Amino acid sequence: MKIKAIITGATGMVGEGVLHECLLHPDVESVLVINRRPCNVRHPKLKEILHQDFFDFSAIEKELMGYNAGYFCMGVSSVGMNEETYKHLTYDLTMALARTLAKLNPDMTICYVSGAGTDSSEKGRIMWARVKGKTEKDLLRLPFRKAYMFRPAFIQPTRGLKNTHWFYRVLAPLFPLWKLLFPHYLSTLKEVGLAMINSVNKGPDQQVLEVQDIAELAHQ
Repeated sequence: MKIKAIITGATGMVGEGVLHECLLHPDVESVLVINRRPCNVRHPKLKEILHQDFFDFSAIEKELMGYNAGYFCMGVSSVGMNEETYKHLTYDLTMALARTLAKLNPDMTICYVSGAGTDSSEKGRIMWARVKGKTEKDLLRLPFRKAYMFRPAFIQPTRGLKNTHWFYRVLAPLFPLWKLLFPHYLSTLKEVGLAMINSVNKGPDQQVLEVQDIAELAHQ
């Protein structure tokens, strides 16, 4: 199956990396990115929609039809936020697009980036983990063909991309050593992108993917 993918978060580190892999991959036929500001990438496979209200996609529904993959890479830090605000910008925002895509493209495979430590019980002490846990659970209830919750920990950035967070740039030289010492907590951004691509045609029955699961799917 040729992949026609929708990507959110392409102006951030993870989304940019996933977009990069999609544009390189022969199985990906076309990519639509939905951004509030331009991603400044040009490619024959790529179409971009600038859309400001990520809580309402009714104005662009016709342009979202005909896709079979959805890669949800948008996210915000919880630092300095109360739970209500963080939930609105994480859960509500994600579900607004997910419900729209489930209605328009039920044969779609979606991948959502949550993170290592996500709390599926929604009862733990860590606020962001509870919110991400609720988001995962409600995404899995939607009538998509397949849905995968990605839980990466430390991600090695892809060299040459412009949206790499300074934190990762500083720590990147230590990656080979950390990979040796902590293999279950480290993955490359390339692996995240490839795993999302492979999820469409090679995805496992397991729906929550930890670091090692992401690496295995990437190398299939």
